[in-house]
Amino acid sequence: MRKIIDISALFIERDVDKLTPETIDAMNTRSVASRRVVRKLLYKPSRLISKTTYVIPVNEGVVTGYFFNSLEDLTLTSLKPMIIYFHGGGWVFGNMDLYGMYCSHVAHLTGACVLLVDYRLAPKYKFPTAVEDCYDSYLWALQGIKYWKVDPDRVFLMGDSAGGTLCAGVSLLARDRKVMMPSGQILLYPCTDGRLRTESFAQYSDSPTLSEKQMQFYISSYQREPKDILSPLFSPLLASDLSRQPDTLVIGADYDPLKDDGRLYAEALNAAGSTANYLCVKGTVHGYALYPHATGTAQTDCMLRQFTSGRPCQKIQPLTETELKRDGRMKMQAAKERLHEKDSSASAADD
Repeated sequence: MRKIIDISALFIERDVDKLTPETIDAMNTRSVASRRVVRKLLYKPSRLISKTTYVIPVNEGVVTGYFFNSLEDLTLTSLKPMIIYFHGGGWVFGNMDLYGMYCSHVAHLTGACVLLVDYRLAPKYKFPTAVEDCYDSYLWALQGIKYWKVDPDRVFLMGDSAGGTLCAGVSLLARDRKVMMPSGQILLYPCTDGRLRTESFAQYSDSPTLSEKQMQFYISSYQREPKDILSPLFSPLLASDLSRQPDTLVIGADYDPLKDDGRLYAEALNAAGSTANYLCVKGTVHGYALYPHATGTAQTDCMLRQFTSGRPCQKIQPLTETELKRDGRMKMQAAKERLHEKDSSASAADD
């Protein structure tokens, strides 16, 4: 975990006083492939996943979309799920090499095709550019459903950190603008309240991968004016109406200042009549999911596969694949024993 925390500094600068537009751009365009030691701690690109680059039209410009698809499914006629992925990085950072490796892994893990959206970043592009770019990319992706052989009933939004915030914003926009809703959304340790007032934020304000100083920098870089943080598209937890939202899986990290953001958002969704499940991964930190050897990654991978394969949101369990299989065998054995007891009781009654 110490090595992973050190390597994460290659993609996000913790000392925000050192940041300039040039250093931000250098981090966002840094090639992972040129660093052998780093590659050992990141996901390996799968040979069974193809990558296609698309230009996506958005308001007053274009963004790039990276589409990851399984080569194993090219000859099949069955429809597959699609995940539209919005990356994290505080609306400021977003290294496509790093996130490309992760999205390739997600495609291999879930059997879904994954569209990674390289939305326009702050401080050059202020709120609400990022969320509107993601919304436009969502609409564009819906137009490609037939071409990509995607099941329209299995279109998911997914994002980590600020990307989770963008997922929530896109879902709110889709409802309010009366377009097709996603089937579900997966929010990895999202920021849902830009006021930063939670108990976990105070408790873990100097965590190793996300600090109060960093969050303040991200928010000030993204907002046009202070009142922006009160917008539901910036702080989804402050939305006056959270009804009619897609089933939402929220995954938090134990030592994360944003831990309560995810929990409170899931509670608010459920209170509004939507369906959400908040699961906190123990013993890990903000940003862990991008690293295959990090504490909690195996459980998170299993939760993603459960959710995208159709398991009801409320029944998702924070287990590894091995633990989930063992749990399934134990439940099956218990069911057999109950059935046997019932048959024995019925036979005794007949006698």
